[in-house]
Amino acid sequence: MSRPKSLSQTELAAALPSIPSWTVVGGKLHRVFRFPDFSAAFGFMVRSALAAEKLDHHPDWSNVYDRVEVDLATHDAGGITQLDLELAREMDRLAGR
Repeated sequence: MSRPKSLSQTELAAALPSIPSWTVVGGKLHRVFRFPDFSAAFGFMVRSALAAEKLDHHPDWSNVYDRVEVDLATHDAGGITQLDLELAREMDRLAGR
């Protein structure tokens, strides 16, 4: 498998409107998801973990009760890649947004 290519600033700026709830923080895509309760948040994490495994691309994330905080970047590429955008879109879909 070839190494993913980091998006340029222009490419990233063009892609961000397709994931409007995400921001760039510290060179990573960032989003906080909120759910009605812990079970809903954990269910989202399980569904997202299965999607991430299919992509062979895994998030940096944390969960506290009803909140899931996610950062996406491709470590081998040293930045944000198309894989990060794809996983962000899928996580939005799984969250029902």
